[in-house]
Amino acid sequence: MNPNHFQLNKPSLTHENKLNTLVENQTKFSLNNCELSVYETHKTAYDVKLHFEHLAFTGMLRGKKWMKLQDKSNYFEYLPGESVLVAPGETMVIDFPEADVQPAQCVSLTLNPEFVKESLENLNFTSTKIDDSSHWNISFDEFYLLNSKALASATNNIMRIAMDDNSHKDVIADFALKELLIRLMQTQARNLVEKNTLKTQSRIGFVADFIKKNLHQKLSIDAIAKMAYVSKSNFFKMFKQELGLSPNEFIIHERIKKAKELLNQQNSVSETAFSTGFSDTNYFIRVFKQVEGVTPKIFQNRKII
Repeated sequence: MNPNHFQLNKPSLTHENKLNTLVENQTKFSLNNCELSVYETHKTAYDVKLHFEHLAFTGMLRGKKWMKLQDKSNYFEYLPGESVLVAPGETMVIDFPEADVQPAQCVSLTLNPEFVKESLENLNFTSTKIDDSSHWNISFDEFYLLNSKALASATNNIMRIAMDDNSHKDVIADFALKELLIRLMQTQARNLVEKNTLKTQSRIGFVADFIKKNLHQKLSIDAIAKMAYVSKSNFFKMFKQELGLSPNEFIIHERIKKAKELLNQQNSVSETAFSTGFSDTNYFIRVFKQVEGVTPKIFQNRKII
């Protein structure tokens, strides 16, 4: 489990004698535009099918599954800190190889298709992206997601609202669902940037690719904004819209990601700092510890062990 994948809040497991079934027991919480379900499995099982008529966003809470989307993917491991988007009409095929000793728990949010359509139309009308080659749109190809802090927070918020006893929760939930849709699309965009899929399709993709190839150099936001043919202020806004983080946050993220690769290859801390654009080793150590929770040397020694 990667500590940088943000986990969702976990409701307490239901006692087995209160479950209707030991395999994918479903507890529902209904809202006007969303149905939240918590699924629990306490028994080893294989080839369990779970079908969704409408768009569903799912998140793993505890335990482990091996699963695939029936017509789209091969089997993959599904762990806490990860989410999967299920397109309308798709079926999950799931194995629970360890549920006897470690129960599995996940959450699904099934969304009203009209609400999703209207929300996207409203975003594209009222919050048009600065990058005119990009629009607010959910990609069903980018279905496997690693939770960012923002995506996990938005999902936790929906779970809290759905489980609350609040007479206004449907109204509150609609605002929260719109935030979740935005965080979902930003996470998908970051996935595409990681894969370099966007580098020839959008200005953000182009500059993200430039940043990743030039981490060893001093990177000027002014110069990068000019490469994107927008003002510095619009560049910041464009980046935030598309990826959910600022250009500076993205640069730090990519530098630390590259630093981890170099440390795993047994480069020294000072060599790693220089190779990832940090002119001061002490500053690199501080930033690395802030992001990873440990110093570069401790990180490197853990990998050796």
